[in-house]
Amino acid sequence: MLYKQFEEYDLQVTEDIKNSYKSIIEDLGEDTERDGLIKTPERAAKAMQFLTQGYDQDPVEILKSAMFKESYNEMVIVKDIELYSLCEHHVLPFFGKAHMAYIPNGQIVGLSKLARIVDVFARRLQVQERLTEQILDCINDTLQPQGVAVVIEASHMCMMMRGVQKQNSLTTTSGFRGQFEKIETRNEFLKLIGK
Repeated sequence: MLYKQFEEYDLQVTEDIKNSYKSIIEDLGEDTERDGLIKTPERAAKAMQFLTQGYDQDPVEILKSAMFKESYNEMVIVKDIELYSLCEHHVLPFFGKAHMAYIPNGQIVGLSKLARIVDVFARRLQVQERLTEQILDCINDTLQPQGVAVVIEASHMCMMMRGVQKQNSLTTTSGFRGQFEKIETRNEFLKLIGK
């Protein structure tokens, strides 16, 4: 199962997070007993558990569950995989798209599993740079392809709604291993994803 249902969360952890949110809301000067806020601490606790459930998932096992022997040895690209994460510096969302490619080396993987590992790593407190590297290394170490490439483009609410408040800023990170370290292979990938 990709996402846990609310009923599956550890009840004690949910209660602890709920109490923390209640305290934060009260420290902000709000009345947690008023109508609109009575259930907010519990809803916020469940939302935080949902948004960070990647800590409870094993991306290597996800990839291994759908690896198949295959002689295909050309580039496989999955692009425009939407992602949602939380910046570890301000616990504010960042969101965007991941593009990835690999060149098989005797094994392919179910395409949905590539999208799933994006979610596993994104559903943690993150920085975009580490997120890019974790996805890249997981594919590289597990599939052992001839090469792997990952590009992430994301907008960060910590830059948009606070601080410098730059509404149209976009951050791009990339990582390349194996055959993608060669400029001609890298350029082919970038051209095919429209970059």
